Amino acid sequence: FLFVMAAACASLSRVLVGTVIHSKSFSELEVLRNRIVGIAADGRISFVEEKSSLESLKESWSSTVEIVEVNEPKFIIPGFIDSHIHAPQYSFTGTGYDLPLLDWLNKYTFPTECQLSDADLANRVYSDVIKRTLANGTTTASYYATIDLETTKLLVKLLYKAGQRALVGKVNMDSNSPDNYIENAEDSVQETKEFISFTTEEFTSQYEKNAASAQVLPIVTPRFVPSCSATLLKKLGEIAQGQDLHIQSHISENKAEIEWVKSLHPDIHSYTEVYHHFGLLTNKTIMGHGVYLSDEELQLFQKQGAGISHCPISNFALRSGIFNARKTIDFGVKVGLGTDVSGGYSPSMLEVMRQAVIASTAIYFQDEKYQPLTFKEVFYLATQGNAELVGMADQIGTIEPGKFFDALIIDPACEASPFNNYDFVANTTEDIFQKFIFLGNNQNIEKVFVQGKPVQ
Repeated sequence: FLFVMAAACASLSRVLVGTVIHSKSFSELEVLRNRIVGIAADGRISFVEEKSSLESLKESWSSTVEIVEVNEPKFIIPGFIDSHIHAPQYSFTGTGYDLPLLDWLNKYTFPTECQLSDADLANRVYSDVIKRTLANGTTTASYYATIDLETTKLLVKLLYKAGQRALVGKVNMDSNSPDNYIENAEDSVQETKEFISFTTEEFTSQYEKNAASAQVLPIVTPRFVPSCSATLLKKLGEIAQGQDLHIQSHISENKAEIEWVKSLHPDIHSYTEVYHHFGLLTNKTIMGHGVYLSDEELQLFQKQGAGISHCPISNFALRSGIFNARKTIDFGVKVGLGTDVSGGYSPSMLEVMRQAVIASTAIYFQDEKYQPLTFKEVFYLATQGNAELVGMADQIGTIEPGKFFDALIIDPACEASPFNNYDFVANTTEDIFQKFIFLGNNQNIEKVFVQGKPVQ
C-alpha cells in the first residue's frame, strides 16, 4: 500500500483538502469531511484520504504540487452531467413556449438550426452555450448540433478549447423536414462517417498537445423517427453497432409525435421497437424524454441496456407530459437528467433537479402511494446516474480513486449566495448541501474542474 501511495504521490499535480459530497447509491448520499483528494497529472484521482495523514503524505510530494484548501462551509462535489442538450437552440432559450412540441419545432427550432450553418453565428452561439453550461457546473454534456457537418466540427473544436467533456452528434434528418433544412440519406450517412473520423483525429491531435485533454466523443444522432427514413435509420444503426458508438435521439415525448410514428411504421408494434428494429437501441443509447413508454417498452429498454434522459423542464414548458422516473428506475432502466435546452428554458442542472422533484410530486398527487424523488436521488441522477447513462460510470460521476477529477467547489457563503449557510435547526453539512440543491445557483460554484484542470 505504501509503495502504491508513494507512486501515486510522485505524479501528483494538485491536492484539495476539504469536505467531499457524492452519491454512494441512488438514495444514499456520502458526506466525507476532512479529506485529502490527490489529483494526478493526467487528471485522475490518485487517492482520497483522511486529512490526518496530510503531513506524512506531503513528504513524498513534489514541491510543485498545488495544495488547495477548501475550508468549510465550502465543499467538493462531482461535476454535473447533462445527458440531453441542443447546442444551437441555446440562442433562443427562454422564448417560444406558446406551442406544443411539433409546432414548436417548425416555428422556432428548425429555422434557428438552419441559420447555424453560418460559421460566425455558430461560433458565437456554441461558445456561449459551452461557457454558460460550464458556469452552471456542467462538466460533461451530450450535445445535439445541427445537420451541418462543418459547424458540428466547430463545436468539437470549441469544446476542446474550453475544456468541457462531451458527446457531440451531427444531427440526421432526411424526411418530413423543411425544404431548407433537410439532407438526403446518402449524404447524411457519408457526413456522419466523416464526422466520426474527424472526432477521432481531433482527439489524437489534442492528446499530443496535452495528455490531460478531456475527450469529446462522437454520438450517432438521428433526430427522431419522423425525421429519418427507414434507409437512414438502418444505416445509422449499422454505423453505431459496427463501431460501438453512442446513440442519442428522442422517444415518446409527445402524444401527437407517437401517433405520427405509428402512421409511419404501422407494421412495427411500438415507438421503442422502431429504434430496436433498426439497431439503434443498445447499451449505449440515450433516449430523451420517454414520457409515454408502455411497460412492454420499458422491458425492452431494460433488456437492451438502453437509458432515458429525463427532461422535466422541457416536458412542462412544451406541455408534453410527466415522465415517471421512479417507475422507470424500478424497471431496471438507466435514467439520468437533461436540460433539453431550449425545450428546457434553463441550462442549469440544479434547476433540472428541482423540476424532477416537482414532476414526481405531481405523480404523487394522483397516487398517494407513490414516493416522490428526494434531493439525494435527483443529485444522483445528475451525477453518477448520468455517468452510467452516457457510458462513463467508471470515469466520472463520483469522487473516487481512478476516476477523472470532474468536480465543483461549492461556496454556500459566497457574497452573492441566494441562501444563508446557517440555520438554528438545519445546520449540518447535509442540510447546507440540501439548501444548495434547492436554492443554490451558479454564484455558489467557486471553481469548475474537468479532468483535474480548472476550466471556470
